[in-house]
Amino acid sequence: MLKVRKYKIPMAVGTGLAVVALLGSSMLAIRWTGLLDRWTGSDKTENPLSLTKDDAKSAVLPLVGLSPQARAIQLEEIASGRKSLDQHRARYLLASDLIEQQQGEAALKWLEGLESDYPILASHIAVKRAQAYEVMGDKAKAQQAWQDILKNYRNNPVAAQALYVLGQSNPDYWNQAIAQFPSHPSTREIISQQLTKNPNQPGLLLVLANYSPDVKGMGAIRDRLVNEYASQLKPDDWQAIGFGYWVTQEYGKAGKAYSKAPRTPRNAYRAGRGYHLNGKRKEAKLAYQQLIQQFPDAKETGLGLRRLASLSPSPEALNYLNLVINKFPDEAAEALLAKADILDALGSATSAAQARQSVLTQYASSDAAAEYRWQVAKTKAEQGKLAEAWQWAQPITTQSPDSSLAPEAAFWVGRWAMDLGRQNEAKAAFEHVLARYPESFYAWRSAKFLGWDVGDFTTVRNITPEVVLPPVRSPLPAGSDTLKELHQLGQDWDAWANWQVEFKNRQEPTVAEQFTDGAIRLGVGDNLQGINQVWNLKQRETPEEREQWQALRSQSAYWYTLFPLPFIEPVVNWSQQRQLNPLLVMALIRQESRFEPEIRSIAGATGLMQVMPGTGQWIADKIQLKDYNLKNPNDNVKLGTWYLDYTHQEYSNHSLLAVASYNAGPGNVAKWVRQYSFTDADAFIEEIPFSETKGYVEAVFENYWNYLRLYNPEIGELLRKYGGSQGILNKP
Repeated sequence: MLKVRKYKIPMAVGTGLAVVALLGSSMLAIRWTGLLDRWTGSDKTENPLSLTKDDAKSAVLPLVGLSPQARAIQLEEIASGRKSLDQHRARYLLASDLIEQQQGEAALKWLEGLESDYPILASHIAVKRAQAYEVMGDKAKAQQAWQDILKNYRNNPVAAQALYVLGQSNPDYWNQAIAQFPSHPSTREIISQQLTKNPNQPGLLLVLANYSPDVKGMGAIRDRLVNEYASQLKPDDWQAIGFGYWVTQEYGKAGKAYSKAPRTPRNAYRAGRGYHLNGKRKEAKLAYQQLIQQFPDAKETGLGLRRLASLSPSPEALNYLNLVINKFPDEAAEALLAKADILDALGSATSAAQARQSVLTQYASSDAAAEYRWQVAKTKAEQGKLAEAWQWAQPITTQSPDSSLAPEAAFWVGRWAMDLGRQNEAKAAFEHVLARYPESFYAWRSAKFLGWDVGDFTTVRNITPEVVLPPVRSPLPAGSDTLKELHQLGQDWDAWANWQVEFKNRQEPTVAEQFTDGAIRLGVGDNLQGINQVWNLKQRETPEEREQWQALRSQSAYWYTLFPLPFIEPVVNWSQQRQLNPLLVMALIRQESRFEPEIRSIAGATGLMQVMPGTGQWIADKIQLKDYNLKNPNDNVKLGTWYLDYTHQEYSNHSLLAVASYNAGPGNVAKWVRQYSFTDADAFIEEIPFSETKGYVEAVFENYWNYLRLYNPEIGELLRKYGGSQGILNKP
């Protein structure tokens, strides 16, 4: 049985308690232990994700993750005590819980006079009071309470909620909401209702396109604007539409929209790249050429020239690449490698070799240098020249440590050293991977070769690791104090609504804003976009932004956001019934769907574990399941874990082959096993001919390792000796 425990809750009165939550036919044990020092920060800290001392000692914040029923007694004890921040928080949470339970009168008791004691949430206390009157059925007092909100908090995001309610009887209020709070979720509901009555309102469609670019259903809104109202759109409108298409990965449509947006280097580049990714070569070439002509010195132009070269015949491509090499040093190394490939194809082997040597001498720390070294190292290894492979790969770890290839190269430096009998060098290499790249797939493989009890491909299925959940939420690095307090208290919809108004810089957010947006999205179940927002921070390029990103990723809270545990109850339940490692199942779900229950692939795979309808029906017949819905998380995990168990049984519980089979199908995996030697699992992964499946296998086990290092205290403690809290290093 998977053991999941939280930290001890500091009690205002009484003693600690044990809680057991029933999860279907299984039981998830939650045990309380002590708070760790790593959760305590100073009141003034440079790290935006650190708790203040008061929050680290709070008796209320650790209750946020519990159900209203489970926390009611403790909240009442705290709320009935002396005045303090914890008492105010407890009163607010109790009132919120009681309103959800339709107990308005009881909620009002805890809200009485709370605005003056708890000013940071005064506006939201006023909303709770109005909601309490509503659930009591006292329409007159409810209307007056909403009117009071407009009077006292007219410029506060909560005013949008009041305008929505009052506008149901007076349309003027709805018009005011659209004008004043166009990005608030209540305003989106107003616009939705108005468009239902009269769909032909381009002004309202533009409000949605500008302020809700990635909300579900916005693709159809953008399509309508483009197809029906193009002549009415201004350049700024096209930029907003292009941005929406871009973030939802509709790149062809984005390219077309950006071509009509205001002429900036970024817009011009995205026009070309959008067409390029959509396979429209002619349009892409034209857009790249316009970028080069209009912005010859812009940073984006160097990359645009490289893209243009990839679409051009050899002589023309060489001209573009030479321009990059001479004018854009940030892109020069990649251009030299591309030039070398063209020269090889033209039969100029000597010139090609000189170009590659220039990469190593002039741009030794570049990603391109790492790529070239790694290509040579792999070729040497395939030829059995392990010492030479080691010599080519080793500099990647020291000269290009931030390259995406560095973790893989460092691991294989260790593997080849083992094969060469250099045990000390191998150990040092594996420890380097753990210290420098603790989040990588290769850190898991390195831990295994160092003898850690982290599971291997043949044993990971049956491991049941202890899981320790973080005691409280970490603070948000951006937003108002009210927003941060709502988030800390688990008031996710209210935080989300507030943030929609506060978040002004959607197209070019700061690092702190982008992380905040991701964390808040996770709170309301927008898991795919939430994870992607945080993940994409690694694309920041300026030194200042990179420093800010490193400050965030040095903290456990950053990684908890990237590797959350949604739907843990059905995952634990069905994993236990199938005798599967729950963290392995969680890792697979993260890769398959990013925890989106209703997501559907182009091929028709549906839900958390991306079950194909035909496969789902086959499984349902096997287990005699008559009624199921692939979009229902419990049903989906029930069927998906059955199939993962099936693929394990097909391959004698070898999880590498089982996971590969889950992605590529049993037939392909069986063929690969016959075709390639399977004496070395790590080498076999390198041989997988489907790049998607190779990446999938590595990603699933990388996810598994991250869940293990983050939530398992034993592994976290082992990693701590390399300088990181919970295995998280200051500069991984």
